[in-house]
Amino acid sequence: MASEILQIKPQVEYDMYQTNGATRVRVTSEDKKAQTMKALRSLTIAIAIPLSLTLFIIFKFGSPKRYRTIMAKPIWFPPLWLINLASIGSSFSMSLAAWFVWVNRGFHMNSDALPLYISQISLSIVWHPLQLINDSVWFGFLVCLLHFGTIFACYLSFRKFNHFATDLVKPCLVWSAFLTIITCKLLII
Repeated sequence: MASEILQIKPQVEYDMYQTNGATRVRVTSEDKKAQTMKALRSLTIAIAIPLSLTLFIIFKFGSPKRYRTIMAKPIWFPPLWLINLASIGSSFSMSLAAWFVWVNRGFHMNSDALPLYISQISLSIVWHPLQLINDSVWFGFLVCLLHFGTIFACYLSFRKFNHFATDLVKPCLVWSAFLTIITCKLLII
């Protein structure tokens, strides 16, 4: 009898209870750990892929000499290191916002959210080489306008699922608007 009391039994994964026609499931600590590990893995992937693409573009194309040599550049033009740093921050913030929408099943329920997010990633990656490396000012301005519109559409789409995600998108909107103004000013210069 005492050996039965002291015997350690494996923890049951789920205990089912019947209450008023609804089934309640008690989740054990192993289930919580598995869910936490799954969430951390998906968060890591959601942030790592866009962030690594942004870093690849920045390191691949380096620092263009044309942007540094513009003599008639206004004082409010940011230095190149700030553009690169803000692009990394914007990529991180949009990735985190997209992960929050994904966790709330937004990409499954809303057919516009995922294509808009993928378009936003693509346009943000394309702008740097177009504008700063290839001197395609008009095409870079068009890409920048499309990028701003895509981020705004992501903002409207993400708002339906997670309000914190929309707060993460707002700095990206401001940064994209600022880049659009800079690109427009480069057209004039």
